[in-house]
Amino acid sequence: MVVFIRALLVVLCIPMLAGAQDLPSWNAGTSRQAIIDFVQKTTSEAGPAYIKPEERIAVFDNDGTLWPEQPYYVQLAFALDRVKLLAPQHPEWKAKEPFKSVLAGDLGAVAKSGPRGVAELVVATHAGMTTTEFETIVSEWFSTAKHPKTGKRFLDMTYLPMRELLDYLRANGFKTYIVSGGGVEFMRPIAQATYGIPPEQVIGSTIETKFAIVDDVPVLRRLPKIDFVNDGPGKPVGINKFIGRRPVFVAGNSDGDYEMLRWTTEGPQHGFAMIVHHTDSVREYQYDRTSAFGKLDKALNEAELRNWLVVDMKADWKNIWSSGN
Repeated sequence: MVVFIRALLVVLCIPMLAGAQDLPSWNAGTSRQAIIDFVQKTTSEAGPAYIKPEERIAVFDNDGTLWPEQPYYVQLAFALDRVKLLAPQHPEWKAKEPFKSVLAGDLGAVAKSGPRGVAELVVATHAGMTTTEFETIVSEWFSTAKHPKTGKRFLDMTYLPMRELLDYLRANGFKTYIVSGGGVEFMRPIAQATYGIPPEQVIGSTIETKFAIVDDVPVLRRLPKIDFVNDGPGKPVGINKFIGRRPVFVAGNSDGDYEMLRWTTEGPQHGFAMIVHHTDSVREYQYDRTSAFGKLDKALNEAELRNWLVVDMKADWKNIWSSGN
């Protein structure tokens, strides 16, 4: 009988011990528990909220949700470096905005150029080559590119709690996607190794590409023209076009995710939504309503009304960076 009781206690403790290992970089509290409760109730076949595995679609914004977007987007950092590299071939940039400000190191003026100015930088620095050539350029840049504040490689500055969340969801039968305003071919080369998300599960903004035969070799050439902007209202459109299912879990951090948050939570499954709120000025950055990058205003105002979880980075995360704080 004693042996039986001991064996029974071991069996009964397995779920508790497993649960204790979930999301280890998250502090115990309402945020961590809300995520775990949602996963447990939607994966329990006996419960009324059960979601079939094929319908467990989880979508994540990238900038500000999986890695930092301050003092500017990572892709903008790439574009800035590309402008400086290509400047000798474009003497006209010395007198043309926003290139003039980039070359002068005036990032405030670059930010003031707004989405149109950033788009112009992206088009000028991301086109004119094949998709294969661009992938090589991006991969080489990421191998050495460093954040201007921390001096760490951008690839070492992904958010550890969010990577744990991706792993936790996948371990419970969820299929994870990146749905970002960033360029899809900028993110795809590093998404698998960085987040465990394969390139076909990355949805982002695109520039036009054209099939061509060059020296009897088929290529896709990147053209200097925006094709699709996967931000704001574009995110539900991209989800519908490329996934074909409405998500049941969504994570974002800015008003650019507002439509995606609503699309997920107001669907037939009444999905789960979370917002990463940047509140830690010491370990990362503190910003929301007035930020030039990652503005969080409307979504923050409506979070309580719509039952969206607001994750307080300072209070909810033990660790921030995948490489350590």
